[in-house]
This record gives sequence, C-alpha cells and structure tokens, in this order.
Amino acid sequence: MTTSCVLDASALMAYLRDEPGADEVERALKTPAAMSAVNLAEVLSKFADRGREPSDLAREFAERGFLPGAVEVHAFDGAAARETARIRKETTGTGLSLGDRACLALGRALGAPVLTTDRAWARLRLGVRVRVLR
Repeated sequence: MTTSCVLDASALMAYLRDEPGADEVERALKTPAAMSAVNLAEVLSKFADRGREPSDLAREFAERGFLPGAVEVHAFDGAAARETARIRKETTGTGLSLGDRACLALGRALGAPVLTTDRAWARLRLGVRVRVLR
C-alpha cells in the first residue's frame, strides 16, 4: 500500500484539535499515512497529560470516520535509530528533538513527504520533502 506522507506528532495533533492544517492531514489519512512509533508516543502522551486514556485515540479516529489503518505506525528499530542519529549529526544546532529526527528519518527512509506544523523544518535540507501545515 502506498504511503501518502509521514506525519509528525504536531500534524496529527493539529488534526485531532481541528487546528489550521487539519484538512490537509485529513486528506493524507485517506491514503494511509505513516508515523514513527516515537511520534505516536508523543501524541498519546499529550492525551495522557489531559487525563485521557491513550486508547481514546482509536475511538477519536472511529468517530471521524477513519477505519483502522489510517496511520501505519513504524517501529523505532535499529535501522531507524541509526538514521535518526545521522540526522542529528546533519542538524546540530537546529534544536530538533528526538521525535523530530525520528519523523524525518522515516520520511527519508520511505521517500515520502513529511507533514509538520514546525516552520523551522522548511529550512532543512535532508533529502526529504517537508510540508509545513501553517
């Protein structure tokens, strides 16, 4: 199955909160989007911070009409760890978090564009297309 894009945690949160850029994420979810398990953990942590159960995310997707599989979660394995470390070396001083680099590494590995709300990513030159949602 073709992956439409890779979602950063900020992109999925924009969708779930119905913030600017949510419509573009919704379109991406119609052709399964990919996400690193690291970024999904960030989203689920935000749910937990608000006193919600992480399993509520599945219910939220169902309520919005998305079947299971709208987001293909990729494991953060040894290969992903090495690629994430390479990106750290390439982006020293940019302030990218581990989650940011995991997302970009997955986009590079899949050859898919990355959706984010972080405008600073537009300046990155890592061999992955970045689409800033707002």
